[in-house]
Amino acid sequence: MYTKFYQLREEPFRLTPDPKFLHLAEPHRAALAMLLDGIMSRKGFLVLYGPIGTGKTTLMHAALHLLEDNLALKDKLSTAFVVNPTLSPSEFLEAVLDEFEVHCPSSSKPRRLAAFHEMLLATQRKGGTTVLIVDEAHLLTPELLEEIRLLSNTDTYQEKPLQVVLSGQPELQAHLHHPRMKALQQRVAANCHLRPLSLPETRVYVSERLHAAGLRGESPFGVTALEKLFEFTSGVPRLINLLCDNALSLGAAQLKQVIDAAIIEEAAAKLQLLPEQVEAAKSLSVASRTSSGAANVASLRSMNGRVSTGQDTQADEHVPALPEEEILTAVDMLINAMKQRRGTARE
Repeated sequence: MYTKFYQLREEPFRLTPDPKFLHLAEPHRAALAMLLDGIMSRKGFLVLYGPIGTGKTTLMHAALHLLEDNLALKDKLSTAFVVNPTLSPSEFLEAVLDEFEVHCPSSSKPRRLAAFHEMLLATQRKGGTTVLIVDEAHLLTPELLEEIRLLSNTDTYQEKPLQVVLSGQPELQAHLHHPRMKALQQRVAANCHLRPLSLPETRVYVSERLHAAGLRGESPFGVTALEKLFEFTSGVPRLINLLCDNALSLGAAQLKQVIDAAIIEEAAAKLQLLPEQVEAAKSLSVASRTSSGAANVASLRSMNGRVSTGQDTQADEHVPALPEEEILTAVDMLINAMKQRRGTARE
């Protein structure tokens, strides 16, 4: 354990999606704003996509924490988080009912759907909202995607009782743009693309996680170490976590207060981060940054009541549009409040 050696309260680079370690680089900030605004405004379908390891699951957990902390939704939020979508349609419906704690003794699909729809309307009547999050959504079959669309067919004249968040790798976008998915595609109110971090963002990411874990002094990672870290990870948060954790373990074992480039290289070799993997990560990073700018601008525009697909806007006309700056400022305030509350609780 290196925590005592580096005077940390806990391990800063765990792979678990802990919202207190949430880092809001530009794409993550825009994505979280999209999730919160889309759910609070009851816009229906939201799509979050990005390469492996860019922090999609952490963002969704953070969004749920923020919604649960919202006084307006206190005891009115009903959520389901499906992490394994490789199911048959009947198994998926059963998993959704279990997650929402909807008890239906019948095995009849019409009765199960009736029980589900009654739960949606009951939650809506008490001023709440129902959120279904499907992780690894790129693994969904066309049949399951259509099943999810049909689950949302209880729209009222005012709003959409069921909020659906589909999160997955970039292939998810290709699935949704298949001609067969036209009906579902037209229901997507907003989508956002996560990308790997830039070098400056990587420096801030490492620093923020260290301080969230209790660091009070200088970072143990030197300038050259951070540059080498970015070289081996190309800014993919999951790889950053793996490499930083191993580097700190090696540094503590060698009694080195400062992590240098040599330790990063040793940790990368231990993790078998091979040169060809690094080159592949670099290509992914460049491609992601090229496409993410337009995608995130589209997602911010969609939060102002415009659907990124250019269709199905009439259902949200009752929701007042907010300036993009106000939405993002509100997200920053919510995140800071959440971190302060959790920090006080730990102390």
